Amino acid sequence: MSEVSSNSHSTELTSQYIAQVTGDLERNAKEQERVGAEIEALQEQLRALRHDHTVLVNMQDALGGPGSTPGAEAAVAPSVPHQVSAEPKQSKGKKAATTGAKKTTPKKPAAKASSVKASTAAAKPTLVELIRGHLEKQTEPRSAAEVTTALTQAHPDRSVKTTVVRTTLEGLVAKSHAHRTKQGSSVFYTTAVTSEPAPAEPQQETVSD
Repeated sequence: MSEVSSNSHSTELTSQYIAQVTGDLERNAKEQERVGAEIEALQEQLRALRHDHTVLVNMQDALGGPGSTPGAEAAVAPSVPHQVSAEPKQSKGKKAATTGAKKTTPKKPAAKASSVKASTAAAKPTLVELIRGHLEKQTEPRSAAEVTTALTQAHPDRSVKTTVVRTTLEGLVAKSHAHRTKQGSSVFYTTAVTSEPAPAEPQQETVSD
C-alpha cells in the first residue's frame, strides 16, 4: 500500500510541475510577443523621425542654411584664373557678377525639391492617424486584426502588422484616445467619444425703466 501511495504522490507532483512549466512557457511567449510589438512600434517611429529629419535638412539647404554657400563659391573658383589672364583689370568686377549670379540660381531647384518632399510627407499620414481615423468611422467595436485588414486594403503600399496595430491601439487607450472592451477572449477597440459641453442656459435680462 505504501508503494502505491508513493507512486500516486509522485504522479501528482509530476503533473503539477508539467502544469507550472506549461504556464511559464505561455507567459514567456506572450511576453516575447509584447516586447517584439513594442520594438516594431519604436522602429516605425524611428523611421518617421528619420524621414522628417531628411525633409528638414533639405528645407534648410533650400533656405540658404549651412552648406549651400561653399558649394556656390567652389563652382565659381575654376573660372577665376582664366579671367585674370585674359583681362587683369576687369577680373574683379566679373568675379563679383558671376558669384552673385551663381549663388542665387542653385536655390530654385533645391526649393522645388524640398517643397515636393514636404508635400509628400504631409500627404502621408502616420500609422497612429490612420488607426484613429478608421476607428472614428466605425459604429461598432473593432479588433486589432480587423483594423489591420482594413488598413492593408486601404493602403496597400504600407506594411501594416497586427502586432504593431495592437500596440498602437493600447497606446491610444493609455492616452484616453480610445476605449478597450473585452468579449470572451477577444479584445475590441472603439474611438473615445468626446463629451460635448452642455449649452449655456439663456440668462434673462432685466430691463429697468
